[in-house]
Amino acid sequence: MLNQALFKTKKLSLLLLIISALFYFLFAYNLERTEYLKLILLYSGLFVLFYKLIHLNKNNTSFLTAVAFLFRAIFLLTIPNLSQDFYRFIWDGRMILEGYNPYLYTPESFISKGLFPIAQAQELYVGMRELNASHFTNYPPVNQLCFIISALFASKSIVGSAIVLRLLIIVADFGTLYFGKKLLEKLKLPAHNIFWYILNPFIIIELTGNLHFEGVMIFFLVWSLYLLHSKKWKWAAVVFALSIATKLVPLMFLPLYFWWFLSKNNKQTVIASEMKLPVEIDEVSTSLTPNNCSWNGIIKLISFYAIVIVTTLLLFAPFFSTQFIDNYSKTVGLWFGNFEFNASIYYLAREIGYWFRGWNEIAIIGKALPIITVLYILFLSFFRKKTDIKKLINATLFSFTIYLFLSTTVHPWYIATILILSVFTNYKFPLVWSFIVIISYLAYANADNTENLWIIGFEYLVVFSVFIWEVFIKKNQRA
Repeated sequence: MLNQALFKTKKLSLLLLIISALFYFLFAYNLERTEYLKLILLYSGLFVLFYKLIHLNKNNTSFLTAVAFLFRAIFLLTIPNLSQDFYRFIWDGRMILEGYNPYLYTPESFISKGLFPIAQAQELYVGMRELNASHFTNYPPVNQLCFIISALFASKSIVGSAIVLRLLIIVADFGTLYFGKKLLEKLKLPAHNIFWYILNPFIIIELTGNLHFEGVMIFFLVWSLYLLHSKKWKWAAVVFALSIATKLVPLMFLPLYFWWFLSKNNKQTVIASEMKLPVEIDEVSTSLTPNNCSWNGIIKLISFYAIVIVTTLLLFAPFFSTQFIDNYSKTVGLWFGNFEFNASIYYLAREIGYWFRGWNEIAIIGKALPIITVLYILFLSFFRKKTDIKKLINATLFSFTIYLFLSTTVHPWYIATILILSVFTNYKFPLVWSFIVIISYLAYANADNTENLWIIGFEYLVVFSVFIWEVFIKKNQRA
C-alpha cells in the first residue's frame, strides 16, 4: 500500500510539473502585460500548482530543486514582458565598457543630441522609455558589475544580454537556496520552507523572467545571516555590504543588529537554541547595562558597522565624484517625492490631502512617511530583544513590511525581500501578498497606465487582513 501511494504521488507530481511547465512557457513566450485576464489566470494556475508541488514533495528537496531549475530554464531565451527596466541595465553596462560613468549621464542627454555612444543605443532608449531615460541611474555598483558582465558577453545583442543577466540571477537564486536551506537546518526549521521562495511563481516570473536584481541582493542577505549565525561576523559584514551595494534596501536593517552584539547573553542563547535547551529569548534583558553587555560586544558592534560602511564605500569608489553624489541623491529622492504606484497608506493620506488642501501632497507625505519608518526601525532596534537569529529576522521582516506599507511606490518585486525573510518565521502574509500582488498589473492594461484604486484597495484589504490576523488576533489566541 505504501509503494502504491508513493507511485501515485510521483505520478501526480509529474503531471503537475508538466502543466506548470506549459503555463510558464505560455507566460514567457505568449503573453503581453496588457492581456490582463490571461495574466491573472496563468498566474493563479501556477500558484495552485506550486502549492500542490511543495505539499506533495516536502521530503523530496532534490526533486523540488530540479523543478526550480527547469522552470527558470524555460525563461532563458525570452525578453521580459512585464518590465522594461532591463533595457537600462544593458545601457549602463555598455556605457561602462565604453569608458563612461553611468551615474553622470542620462540616456536622454545623448539621444537628444543625436549621439549613440553604445551599440543599439536607439533600441535601448526606446525600450526603457522616456521616464527612465531622463533620469540618472540609481543602480549600485554590484548591480553595475552584473551589467558589465552582460555587456562583456553580449555587447551587440539585446537578447544575448538578457540571457547573461538571467543566468546571473539564476545562480544567485540557487545560492539563496543553498544558504537558506543550511540556515533553516541550523534553526531546526523544515528545510522545505525555502521552496516557498525558490519555487514561488512570483519569484520565478519577477526575478528570473523580468530580470529584477532583488534576487542577487537577497542571496547576499541570506548568506550574511547564515555567516552571522555561524559566528563569522566579520565575513557577515563584508557580505552584508555586497547586499547593500546591489540594492540599497539592507541599509535600513543596520540598526537592528544593535542587540545581537551588545547582549552578553547572545552566545548562550544561540547555543541553547541549537541544542533545544529550555531558554526563552524573552528572558534576556533589554536594558543596556554593565550586567548584560561588555566592551568586547561594543567593539564588535562598532567593528561590524565599520566593515560594512568601509566595504560599501570601497565598492562605490570607482564611480565617486561630487557630481555622482548630487546625481545619485536626487535620483533616490525621486522615489519618495515624485513617483507613486501600488501604495496603501500613502494613497489614504493623499486622499485626505485632497479633501483638505485640494491637491496632491506627495512632496510632504512622501517625506513624512519615511520618517515614521525610521522611527519604527529605531524602536525595534533599541527597545526589542534580538539576541538570536530568529528574533533578528523577525525584526527585519517587520521593518521592511512597515516600509512597504508606508511607501509611495511598491513595485511587485519589492515583496521578494519579505517573502524570503518569512520562510524563517511562521508568518504567511508575505506569501499571500506574493499571490495577490499580481492584480496591480491592471495598471498596464490601459493606454495611460492608470491604476484602478478599487483593485489596489482589494489587494491591500487581503494583505492587511492576513497581516492583522497573524500578528495580532492569532497571537492573542495562542496566548
